[in-house]
Amino acid sequence: MSRRTLLAATGLGAATAALLTAGQTVPGLAPLALLAPRDPRVGPQGIPVNRTAAQAGVLSTARDRAWRLTVLVGSAQREFSRQELLALPQSRSELPIACVEGWSATATWDGVPVRDLLAAAGAPDGSALRLTSLERSGAYRVTEMPASYVADPLTLVALGIAGQPLDLEHGYPARVIAPGRPGVLQTKWLSEIEVL
Repeated sequence: MSRRTLLAATGLGAATAALLTAGQTVPGLAPLALLAPRDPRVGPQGIPVNRTAAQAGVLSTARDRAWRLTVLVGSAQREFSRQELLALPQSRSELPIACVEGWSATATWDGVPVRDLLAAAGAPDGSALRLTSLERSGAYRVTEMPASYVADPLTLVALGIAGQPLDLEHGYPARVIAPGRPGVLQTKWLSEIEVL
């Protein structure tokens, strides 16, 4: 085989692989995404899921009526039930979840702006956060959020998608959604927010 033939075959193979995976981020190419690990159109509420509630071990804790979101500000602590979060002024953000697998899907998220929730809990402006999930284990059970995300009015403690309550697979009873943050850092099944 000549060098030219080898290079042409390699280029054609790479272009074919790109075409067969590009549909996970380019909606018009979705029918061609035969090699994509995830179809961004398939999942509860039209958003795919990488880690399910069963895999995360939160099936009972996420549905527990006694669930509270704890906000820690120094030695002070404030707890919010889901109903108390829903009673706070709500906002809506249209934001994508961009997954490290290469897919991206946009949704309209409903919830409380994080900066407003922190103000209600007495946190100072310009705070960074530590977010903890109900998950018992996993690399992203605890994540940190820099102050720039916290200050963004689009960053929400999301309680719903497009006017519907969050599906359990998407982080019910509450999750974080922030613009420009990778999907693995959009903490699902939120249990605690600590001001750093």
